[in-house]
Amino acid sequence: MRKILLLLSTIFLLNGCAESLALLGPGASNGRLVQSSLNSAISYGVKKQTGKTPLEHAIAYAEEKNPERKKETCISSFEITRSEFCTIAKKQISLTNTVLANKKLEITPKFPKITKKKEISLIERIAKKSVIYNRR
Repeated sequence: MRKILLLLSTIFLLNGCAESLALLGPGASNGRLVQSSLNSAISYGVKKQTGKTPLEHAIAYAEEKNPERKKETCISSFEITRSEFCTIAKKQISLTNTVLANKKLEITPKFPKITKKKEISLIERIAKKSVIYNRR
């Protein structure tokens, strides 16, 4: 009887501790306590340093790159979707392609094409001197 009473009183006293364990989130249940705490610490540091959370930074980047909030078609191997991410990705890819093309145009004149002389093996040289090869 004494043990049961002690157990019940302990349950009532420790009832508030369950809420603080919930803050650890799903990371603690999967054994990723360190990863979860690092993620929280980095997010807190970014928010303290810049005033924005990492998600707010991502949203601001998306608004900067796609202010009209256009949605373009993305074709993957499974489905066709329309999203703002596709618009931003296509825009960045095209910008990168133009920058690379410009760099290629700048670099190409500096380094002329080097043509290698085709080396002929000893067997080919002997074959070219033969009568059969010259009949062709």
